[in-house]
Amino acid sequence: MINSYAGLDDAGVAIAAARAGADVVRNMYGQRLTRIDKGAGDFATAADVEAEKAILGVIRSARPHDAVLGEEGGQQGAAEAVRQWLVDPLCGTLNYAVGNMLVAVNVALRNGAATVADPFSGEVFFTDGETAWARHDGADVQLSPTSATQLVDVNLDPPFPSAPGFRAVGLLANPGFVERFRPRVVSTTLALAWVAAGKRAAYVTDGGDLSASVHFAAGIALCQAAGCVVTGIDGAPIGQAGHGLVVAADAETHEQLMSMIGSRS
Repeated sequence: MINSYAGLDDAGVAIAAARAGADVVRNMYGQRLTRIDKGAGDFATAADVEAEKAILGVIRSARPHDAVLGEEGGQQGAAEAVRQWLVDPLCGTLNYAVGNMLVAVNVALRNGAATVADPFSGEVFFTDGETAWARHDGADVQLSPTSATQLVDVNLDPPFPSAPGFRAVGLLANPGFVERFRPRVVSTTLALAWVAAGKRAAYVTDGGDLSASVHFAAGIALCQAAGCVVTGIDGAPIGQAGHGLVVAADAETHEQLMSMIGSRS
């Protein structure tokens, strides 16, 4: 049997894998799905599990020696491997489980190619690690961030490790924020791809080091390749000592958000 993925570059593998996962998510949408409890109100569905299987099938066919960290399956291969894929098969499970289509499929090679797929719009956002693109109906368009929408997506999901110094909900009550921006809460990292694509002006979330998170790695890679300003909520570069994430379409928007965040600390 011919391996149709073997000749793909890393970006091609990321795209094929994310699309395979997106196909599963789309096809299982609306079904009565088994839930797997993860505790603290979190859960996965059968769609999460099956989408991850489809993604891993592509990666295993194309890059059989690479390590993989999947949200559902955990670590496969050496955790310290130079080449490791980070897989979030369905970001926005709570949305999906109640019939909300705001979800994403995230596949990223650590420090390399990455893809965020929207199962329902058909859009695939991807980067080879240097430039970022959106593919829709067979056409590729280079991503061009802009703050023109003035829409800022704020993640309000717990936990809140930086509280009380920083609470995302406090940002929404900042008079300067209300004057300059309009908040949105999508509750999926699809919003990160939207910043890279100019559909959002910025994205803000609390957290620890998100650079190697299966949820955030693909979106961060897209935004960095597209030319967005990407830092922690303390303004420091993201990394092992990082705290949360502020991604802005441009330096002015980032500066304004940081001044508001700083005023809450």
